[in-house]
Order: sequence, then structure tokens, then C-alpha cells
Amino acid sequence: MLWRLLKQNKLFTLGVVVCILWIVIALIAPLIAPYDPLAQDLSARFANPGGSHLWGTDSLGRDILSRVLVGSRISIEGGLLTIIFAALVGVIYGGVSGFIGGMVDEIMMRVSELVQAFPTIILAMVISTALGPSLLHTLLAMVIVWWPNYARVMRSMVIQVRSNEYVEASKSLGASGFRIFFKEILPNSIGSIIVLATVDFGNAILLFSGLSFLGLGSPPPTPEWGAMVSDGANYLTYWWIATFPGLGILTMSMGANFIGDGMRDFLDPKLRKEL
Repeated sequence: MLWRLLKQNKLFTLGVVVCILWIVIALIAPLIAPYDPLAQDLSARFANPGGSHLWGTDSLGRDILSRVLVGSRISIEGGLLTIIFAALVGVIYGGVSGFIGGMVDEIMMRVSELVQAFPTIILAMVISTALGPSLLHTLLAMVIVWWPNYARVMRSMVIQVRSNEYVEASKSLGASGFRIFFKEILPNSIGSIIVLATVDFGNAILLFSGLSFLGLGSPPPTPEWGAMVSDGANYLTYWWIATFPGLGILTMSMGANFIGDGMRDFLDPKLRKEL
């Protein structure tokens, strides 16, 4: 079925190719980068793309291609860690809320709604600023603002699944609540979480890059896509400084969204029949 999806859904296939390519690049970036991404050469500052610097250089003479390649590690890692920890917190929180129900469910959902009441990027900026600019603090801020999405999706799935006959059968056989949740409910609820996580991966990279653009991500001179775009915004005449890292953000985000749409089709039984 997945192979058929790859053959029939061209956007899904494109997304898989783009994301795998960037992930491979991130893994081997230090080996393939033509220059040290931190090395400065003031005699070569603002060099046009081409020649010894295929993507040009920035205001300090640093090679843009090398910085984009190495910077992909931080941007992709930041988005991936955000999704993993936000999904983990949200699945546990939403699962407990939906499984217990009653007043506990009401209180837990009000807490998640309180977090969602604030615009995501504004709340992330406030938390990052309060904690201080660093990669760890940025990741923590992103997890704090992101987990409610997974909690609400997980809660709705648990409420839907727990009323099925096989769950009632497990209860009648004397299975514990812990076993019912992890053996019966969680495996049948995780599909929606996977789709949401896949789509959110691209969005997380956008938010992470946005915070770095504002100076709240990894501190300079560490190469990171959002920070590089911010640096290029100060030198719009030299278009390549911001364009190439911006293309990295664009392609990775779009690839993740294409995969998310394809996974939705694959995991939805109604849409799967059409494949």
C-alpha cells in the first residue's frame, strides 16, 4: 500500500525525496562542506556566487554553501526534537485526560486551552526571552507551546476508541486500565498523531527558524538557517546571503507537508480505498 502511495502520489514522493536528501546532508554536512562554516576571510566578503564560493560569501567572508549545509543540522534537529517531545507530552497528557474523563478531563483540557489561547510565536518569544537566548531554551519554549495540539487530538481519539467493542471486551476479561490504554487504545489512536507530527515537522522548522531570525535561537556565530536569513536581511543588495538558507527552510517545510498529506491519505481508511 505504501509503495502504491509512492507511485501514485507524486507530491508525497517528492516530499520523501527532499526530506531524506536534507536529512542525509545534515548527517554528513561536516564532511561535504567545502569550507569551515565559521572561518572568516574579510578579503572575500560579499563575494558573488560562483568560482571558489559557489553560493557566495557573507559580510565576514564566510562561505554561504558551507554554512547552509552545516546549519541544516541545527534547523532539522530543532524541528525534530520539538515534535518528538511535544508529541510525547501531548500523547500522555491527552491520553490520560480522555481515558479518565469526568472532572479530571475538564480541568486538564482547560489547562491546554489556556496555553492555546496565546498566539504560538508570541508565547514562544516570551518564554525564550524570559529564559534567555539559547538553543535549549528555544526548544523548551517550542515544546511548551506545541504540546496542546497533540493533547487535544489524542484526547479525541481516546474518547472515540474507548467505546469500541474490543475495549469493552478487554475490560470484561479483567484487563487493567494501564494494559487497556497501551495495548488497545494507544495503537488505534496513534495514526492521527503520526500525521499531525509529520505535518508539524515542517511548521516546527519554520517556527524555530523564525525565533532564530529574531535572535532567540542558537547564538552567533553558529550557522542556522533562520539566523542566516536575519543576517541577509541587513544586506538586501547581496541577495544570496538570505536566499539560499531561505530556500532550505522552504524546501524542507514543503517536503514535510507533502509527506503529511500523503500519510493522511495512507492512514485514513476511506481515502486508502482510493489508492
